[in-house]
Amino acid sequence: MPAREIFEYWSSQAVRHGLDPASSWSDWRTIELEIEAISAHLDPGLYVLDAACGTGYSSARYVALEDSRILGVDYVPQMIEHALERRARLPSSIAERLEFQVGDIRKLDFADQAFDGVIATRAVINLRTRSEQAKALHEFARVLRPGGLLLLSDATIQGLERLNALRVEWGLPPIPQPTFNLYLDEAELQSSAGPELELDAVQNFASSYFVATRVLKPLLAKVADAEVDVADPDAEFNRWAAQLPAAGDYGTQKLFIFRKRG
Repeated sequence: MPAREIFEYWSSQAVRHGLDPASSWSDWRTIELEIEAISAHLDPGLYVLDAACGTGYSSARYVALEDSRILGVDYVPQMIEHALERRARLPSSIAERLEFQVGDIRKLDFADQAFDGVIATRAVINLRTRSEQAKALHEFARVLRPGGLLLLSDATIQGLERLNALRVEWGLPPIPQPTFNLYLDEAELQSSAGPELELDAVQNFASSYFVATRVLKPLLAKVADAEVDVADPDAEFNRWAAQLPAAGDYGTQKLFIFRKRG
């Protein structure tokens, strides 16, 4: 999908969903799992960049949970408008530690080593080429202080392939990659990140949830011959699935924990 169409798609999502987290992803339960996984790596008092923050749903959670300062940027002005609206509704003790502005993750308007940490959730896959993705990763490294963490949560080709292999094994059709995304290649990610960033760990925080909701749920719906919306995150089945301990490597969404070399 051309860059202009990607921009228009996310602009329309902002208009359609407003402050609802569905503006960035319809499966809000995965977003909650993502917030939990990322929050575990945030220490109090940090100044953190939330790159491609959308409407600030996750940003507001990070700043409230960790007593940090968060600056969120997004290249869609409508997203930032909603983020500022969200900020205005927060208690002053939280709002004063939260900022939002329009910005491009490929060319961040911040000084070198300006942040103690960088969060990037479902951001890099919206860039159309591997070179653009590498440019964003280099920008994250540039604005990150030595020893700071880049918490990169994104979808990967390998995660989708493994999930689809499991689906096909049980007679389900493969899930296609969205036309507006370019999923990360895990084999190339470290080289794309460059020498300044060292990969500390990978967390498959959504694997069990994906197996339950993208494999077990549609199979059960088939057997029961029931009118079930298998994509509905509000379903009781999805609530249960979100409480499962993470196991395996079947989630398309993973958390990559990079540390900037000193």
